[in-house]
Amino acid sequence: MASAAGSSSTPAHNAPLPPSASSAARSSRIAPHSHIKGLGLTPEGYASLDTAGFVGQNHAREACGVIVDLIKSRKFSGRALLLVGAPGTGKTALALAVSHELGTKVPFCPMVGSEVYSTEVKKTEVLAEAFRRAIGLRIKETKEVYEGEVTELTPTESENPLSGYGKTVSHVVLRLDPTIYEAILKEKIVVGDVIYIEANTGAVKRVGRSDAYASSYDLESETYVPLPKGDVHKKKELVQDVTLGDLDAANARPQGGQDIMSVMGSLVKSKRTEVTEKLRNEVNKVVKNYVDQGVAEVVPGVVFIDEVHMLDIECFTYLNALLESQMAPTVIFATNRGNSLIRGTTDIVSAHGIPVDLLDRCMIVKTESYVTEQIAKVLQLRANVEGLKMGAGVLEKLAAEGEKSSLRYALQLLTPASILAGIAGRTQIEVEDIGEMNELFLDAKTSAANIAEAGYEL
Repeated sequence: MASAAGSSSTPAHNAPLPPSASSAARSSRIAPHSHIKGLGLTPEGYASLDTAGFVGQNHAREACGVIVDLIKSRKFSGRALLLVGAPGTGKTALALAVSHELGTKVPFCPMVGSEVYSTEVKKTEVLAEAFRRAIGLRIKETKEVYEGEVTELTPTESENPLSGYGKTVSHVVLRLDPTIYEAILKEKIVVGDVIYIEANTGAVKRVGRSDAYASSYDLESETYVPLPKGDVHKKKELVQDVTLGDLDAANARPQGGQDIMSVMGSLVKSKRTEVTEKLRNEVNKVVKNYVDQGVAEVVPGVVFIDEVHMLDIECFTYLNALLESQMAPTVIFATNRGNSLIRGTTDIVSAHGIPVDLLDRCMIVKTESYVTEQIAKVLQLRANVEGLKMGAGVLEKLAAEGEKSSLRYALQLLTPASILAGIAGRTQIEVEDIGEMNELFLDAKTSAANIAEAGYEL
């Protein structure tokens, strides 16, 4: 515990004290690409001017729009798209925009090239898992269900027959099994939710919030659904979306015994379980059988591998085999390399650090560097998303910094400058805040120039 003398002394800095633990206010985290909502294309496929969070990159957006149409029409499975361009030109943003355009029903599995290097799992296994997670399976079943809106949750309690202490839940509204009430609690269902209960299994599924409550709250994450029509007890066609990766994991996980040694063994075992090729083939047979019966439908998704130049020659060779497999998703690569050495080799130099045989399978889209006006638009867009206000001349100053160094550096200056303005008692960022930020921090190009001038290497 700190002494009284230490607690009464004034802090050495002029920063505001952190908020108290009792503060109920919570600010949501704003990700680097929170402003990207889609590709921003017209119905004809042309790029609209600075829409859906995108600024510029018209040719790249239009090219990705063609790829989205091909993916939706199931004509791009087993092919690859390569996004190339300088750092900070929007390659990752384009890939995320493609996922927004495809919607939540199409699996999208992002990863970084360096993720394949693990001490527990082989490189090829990591790639195979990513590809399997990007292939969806839409299963359609007809089941007897009870469906409707929850208007009241009143569990009826009775004495516990096993003990004289405490009470247990005996039924819920419809006098159903008490395990259903536990499922309702697990699903975090509240009054006003639309749910259905399977008659045979008792499984409870939350469909969404009743649209009668749509005007009460403005939550982007909430899904509002209309009140179901007809009888409460009905036959309903249910659609469930899973991925082949989910099926592999479910079948690969051993179901231990009930004795204490089996339970302890499952707790201690923390390493990832590799899925064998034999198991994957068995899963594929079952999936094919479902598809042939018309019960299920395969939905090829997208694997996005950022910094693909971090893969080595073994991974690239395995990718060729994965792309030729019968169940292959669409693959999107991104890299900022020019001519570079292929990782895992000593003398093979190739464009973008990718072997020629894999590069030949890719449709390549190039992103352009931003000009000052476009940098200013991106900065204004990010300031709006983060709720920051800028004074006169600040946007022009930051845009000039972005053109001189990089867009990322200019974006990184925004929040620290707003903190500095808050310390000074201002509600908006001023030009002097940007000047002080430049005194405190260096951009990458200035730092590299300082090192070259000093004549030493790190």
